[in-house]
Amino acid sequence: MRNIGEVVLIYYDNQPAVYGRIERIEPDIKKDWYQITLLLLTIPAHPVTWILRESYIDGEPFTMGGIPMRLEEVKRVLPEEGRQGTEEEREQKPKNGKKGQVIPFKFKKP
Repeated sequence: MRNIGEVVLIYYDNQPAVYGRIERIEPDIKKDWYQITLLLLTIPAHPVTWILRESYIDGEPFTMGGIPMRLEEVKRVLPEEGRQGTEEEREQKPKNGKKGQVIPFKFKKP
């Protein structure tokens, strides 16, 4: 079963719709069902609690109100510390021959 803190992609009507972070998973009154609380990563963030079977939490399709739904694991990608790229990547120059320009972000107070 998924773990608390994991991020999942929520499919709504067979289309990727929103990311959610698992906040809590607790057994429900019904045997083999769980109350899963997700923090939908929208603006503003929105918590929801769904009652699902373990297989649904693990990615098996289900329906809500007749609409197909599915939770999909989002693979965690950790940056490699101190990664400089391969020798080929370091030697590769931009197509136009110019170096990139760093533009500082300046915030103006209203």
